[in-house]
Amino acid sequence: MKRFTAVVLAFSLTMTAQQAPKPPAAEEGMVTFKSNTQLVIETVFVKDKSGKPIEGLTAKDFTLTENNIVQTIQFAEYQKFDDAKAAPMPTAVAAAKLVNTPVSSVTSGQIAPEPPGDIRHRDHRLLALYFDMAAMQVPDQIRALGSARKFIRTQMTGSDEAAILEYTGAAVKVLNDFTSDRVALEASIEKLIVGEGQGFEETDTSADTGTAFGQNDAEFNLFNTDRQLAALQTAVKMLGTLTEKKSLVYFSSGLRLSGSSNQAQMQATVNAAIRANVSFFPVDARGLVASAPLGDATVGSPGGQGMYSGASALSMATSFQRSQDTMYSLAADTGGKALLDNNDLAMGIVNAQQAISSYYILGYYTNQTALDGKFRRVKITVNIQDAKLDYRQGFFAGKTFSKFTAADKERQLEDALMLGDPITELTLAMEVDYFQMNRAEYFVPVTVKVPGSELALVKKSGGERTLIDFIGEVKDEFGTTVSNVRDKVDIKLSGDTAAELVKRPIQYDTGFTLLPGNYTIKILARDDETGRIGTYMTKFLVPNLNKEDKRIPISSVVLSSQLVEMRDALFTAGKDNGKTPIANPLIQNGQKLLANVTHVFSRNKDLYVYLQAYEPNATAFEPLVAFVTFYRGQTKAFETQPLQVTEGLPNRLKTVPLKFSMSLSQLPAGRYDCQVTVLNPAGQKAAFWQAPIVLTQ
Repeated sequence: MKRFTAVVLAFSLTMTAQQAPKPPAAEEGMVTFKSNTQLVIETVFVKDKSGKPIEGLTAKDFTLTENNIVQTIQFAEYQKFDDAKAAPMPTAVAAAKLVNTPVSSVTSGQIAPEPPGDIRHRDHRLLALYFDMAAMQVPDQIRALGSARKFIRTQMTGSDEAAILEYTGAAVKVLNDFTSDRVALEASIEKLIVGEGQGFEETDTSADTGTAFGQNDAEFNLFNTDRQLAALQTAVKMLGTLTEKKSLVYFSSGLRLSGSSNQAQMQATVNAAIRANVSFFPVDARGLVASAPLGDATVGSPGGQGMYSGASALSMATSFQRSQDTMYSLAADTGGKALLDNNDLAMGIVNAQQAISSYYILGYYTNQTALDGKFRRVKITVNIQDAKLDYRQGFFAGKTFSKFTAADKERQLEDALMLGDPITELTLAMEVDYFQMNRAEYFVPVTVKVPGSELALVKKSGGERTLIDFIGEVKDEFGTTVSNVRDKVDIKLSGDTAAELVKRPIQYDTGFTLLPGNYTIKILARDDETGRIGTYMTKFLVPNLNKEDKRIPISSVVLSSQLVEMRDALFTAGKDNGKTPIANPLIQNGQKLLANVTHVFSRNKDLYVYLQAYEPNATAFEPLVAFVTFYRGQTKAFETQPLQVTEGLPNRLKTVPLKFSMSLSQLPAGRYDCQVTVLNPAGQKAAFWQAPIVLTQ
């Protein structure tokens, strides 16, 4: 398959030739010996046939293999829980005085890691209470916090230690490290109840809100589901510094994936939890819901025929179910249990409490010290007949990017591209479009955006340049690779350039020539200065427009707010082996139309809309009429004047380019549905396209 590749920067950057850095000269007479050891921790539940924990085992009773190689177990620590009820809480008066007394968390806004060899939380069950305040309405917040307070006061045992974490939409905050001090825990809960309205203030979507997981560009802030999952991943990494088994009780009012767009972050969060030995116990803070078929007074009437056919009621029920399905998946994939449709939310914490019984902590120094990032399969047996074991089946080895050779870096890209586990260290957004070239082939432009602020971190750490690797492949529905791409971009990070990077993304464009069919594309980007990697994988369809006879055949619709000169923004990033570049329909008259991947537009800029219509069966060009409409809910907010096109391109498809340019200043900021309508009065045919967009100040 043919390929055309280019790199487009949303602003002008200086591109330099790629030069491999020279290795430093070794000093004569210097001999350096290096060695490293890796302590691996495994938690093992050992129970008899009746389900009771088996005590008194030592390291000699266990046999542990890693990739079928026997390992020497250095220690075996038994964690025995006393599930007797904790001492009664202070009286109401005494508790009120303690609550009003400022209580500092065990650590300042973080989970304190354990020093090597120190099992700080010996014989304690670790329960992390995580409140997603950005995803819960105020009544749900009060209900969730009330259930946590009930558990702390009446159901917490002497073996329990709890931590309290909060997510407000900006960052994950640790309000209390793991502690058995119930007065301190209740004080933090009371403070959250006092600030019950947090997370629902009117915010400017164009504001830059830095977070603990790197998504700090305005347009990337709108991906709420990805941010919620990434916040969970951040919390899991915090808990991963502890060797014990952890349970994270996740309070939320549902979490719904947006098709396949959030699958990468979902899988990354689940795998991070498995590596950190954390199980999710999601709790639906909405409790048992009995909603009206067409919604209550908080939502507007859906209108249309769906009210009478049952489609609207089915849609609402399906949406609610999907919001619970994600919570169920988080629990099932990590060994936890979800609490759904239950008004006793404290039972969700009790489920997490009861899921962890007494267990063993095994530690060994692996004899496979290569930091290659590969999966190490672990198998544990015990010399007791009929004993049942529950443990982590393996782990991913570490990888130190600063010590990579050129071959290691190449292998890292290949491994990352092959991994089923997506990598989200570098945030990516991608758009795949299609335009018909002839009766058989389609040009498929692919646009990838990388937040410039994440690359600007190199400048902050003292770097003056960054090299970005892009690698990707397209597979058909049978899993066969039909095309691939490999490019490098070298960017100088001067003071002015780094300042611009903080505000704007870098856009990478490539394109393929494909036949109609179903495909899967996976793109990987790596910052060669920091080693941070981001992968994005999605499925897409290239339709056979030749079979379209009831509607007007049209291409993808590209929305943009930037039309730049080729000499300022387009640079060749790959070699085409002397082949003539494929004609990109987004490049016309020396200007490049930059596709807006996230569909977030500023009211201060014009909106450009481009698509193509095709009339392959017409004997002559048939005039077309097209217009763009913006809807806000069911209300028409704006509509362009009809565009009449009477001429097209002189090819066999009789391609008719349709271009729109409009000012957005007359529309208030908010969310809209953008619809493009194409009419053929002579052929009595039409075509429609619609997608949600966001306008910011």
